[in-house]
Amino acid sequence: MRNTFKFRFAGIGIMLAMYAVFGAAVMLLWNALMTQIFGLMELNYLQSVGLLILGRLLFGGLGGGLHNRHRGMGGHLFHHDNKLREKWMTMSEDERKEFMENEMHRRFSPLHGFGERTEQNRGNRNE
Repeated sequence: MRNTFKFRFAGIGIMLAMYAVFGAAVMLLWNALMTQIFGLMELNYLQSVGLLILGRLLFGGLGGGLHNRHRGMGGHLFHHDNKLREKWMTMSEDERKEFMENEMHRRFSPLHGFGERTEQNRGNRNE
């Protein structure tokens, strides 16, 4: 319990230090580039840190950290407690190839707006 508190406290300190360093970098880059290229006003240090925080809220959400590292670009399919990952690990190369072909067909079939509609990919659906 005590170690968890220490790690969280250290993590908050590291995060604040990163915002301080990146805030200075954003300020320097903004003032060097954006004012000359687009004729925008210069930023002070607090405005650049605020811009970083706004970007994080808009594009990164409030979460973060190591527990989210498996997400994105299909990483959630192979998370450690995922049944699909367990199934994938027990498949042979031929089964994996067949699975991927079926998955690509399922995801990019004409029923989803791609390609040509045929009887084979309509399945048992009534139209």
